[in-house]
Amino acid sequence: MNRLEHIAIAVFSIEEARHFYEDVLGLAFLHQEMVEEQKVNVAFFQAGSIKLELIEPLTPDSPVRFFLEKKGQGLHHIAFLCNNLSEKLQVLSDRQVQLIDKYPRQGANGKKIAFLSPRETNGVLVELCEPKGDQTNEHE
Repeated sequence: MNRLEHIAIAVFSIEEARHFYEDVLGLAFLHQEMVEEQKVNVAFFQAGSIKLELIEPLTPDSPVRFFLEKKGQGLHHIAFLCNNLSEKLQVLSDRQVQLIDKYPRQGANGKKIAFLSPRETNGVLVELCEPKGDQTNEHE
C-alpha cells in the first residue's frame, strides 16, 4: 500500500450530512457521483492530504443500506492506494488473507477497488484502490 487515500463515512443523506463537513469543519467539497455498480451515491471532501468520502445508499438492497440499518451512521471503511491491484489481490489470496473481492471492480473516480474482510483487519473494512491508469500519485 502506498498511502491512505480516503476515509469513508456511511450516511443516510449526503445532502443533510454535507453541511457539517463543509460549513462546520470547513472542508473543501470536491465532487459527487453515483456509483451504480456499488448502489451508492458518494461525495468527496478534501481533508489535508486525505479525502473524506460520504456514502449514501441508492437502493433498498444496497450493502450500505444494510450497514446503516445494522450499525447506524459512521465510519464505513478506510481506503489505501496501491499499484497493480489485481496482483496485490493475488498475493493476499496466496497468503490466505480473506478477501471480499477476489477481483477488482469499478469504484468512484474511475478507480478499480477491492475490499478485504474485516475479519482480517481487526474489524475495520479496508478498501484497496488503484486510480485510473494505475497512477497512485494522481491528485483529484
